[in-house]
Amino acid sequence: MIAIITVTGPDHTGIVSAVAAALAEKHVNILNISQTIMDEFFTMILHGEFDDSVTSIAELKKRMTTVEEEQQLVIRVQSEAIFTAMHRI
Repeated sequence: MIAIITVTGPDHTGIVSAVAAALAEKHVNILNISQTIMDEFFTMILHGEFDDSVTSIAELKKRMTTVEEEQQLVIRVQSEAIFTAMHRI
């Protein structure tokens, strides 16, 4: 399965590390990553691939909620299929 993961929040040291470590724990391979700082806010979009028979998207969302709370971020995890369907005209 391919997931689109967005991360936003106040910029501080360790965001990429915390997100990447949590994804690695759930066996998510980061295919693409884009990040930028907008004023004092960190923004990142990741394309991640994982075997949904090993890790469900619900498990991934739950793990990312922990990172979200610890790092004071907003993290959204969406299936690429749903993301694509939502953005089709």
